Amino acid sequence: MQNNEKIWTEEMVVAALEEAIRTIKKLPSAKLRDYFTSWPQVIYKEIEILRMDQKPKKWPASPESISRMEKACDWVLLLKEVEERKIVWLRAARTPWKLICGQFGISRATANRKWKNSIRLITTQLD
Repeated sequence: MQNNEKIWTEEMVVAALEEAIRTIKKLPSAKLRDYFTSWPQVIYKEIEILRMDQKPKKWPASPESISRMEKACDWVLLLKEVEERKIVWLRAARTPWKLICGQFGISRATANRKWKNSIRLITTQLD
């Protein structure tokens, strides 16, 4: 019988956390509509649509990527210290080390060591 479980490496964990950040950015915002209008919806002609300024399309997150995001978010909870969780999440969002070090009042070497230890801990707990 084959073992279908995935063997996680540190690089795979980092990539999954970065994908989780990208997926979160694709989710719709939780805005409530606070106004009501009784105006009818405007239906544009094709030529009017072609003349409009085109906004870049924002593709929604797929259900599979949302599932992977939820799993990756649960991985961060495997870390006991809140500071380690924040460092891992900020690095997944590609926050520069300088900003992370300034936020926590630690050196870059210390921040990098905490990040690597946290990623290693997550990886070992996934296997």
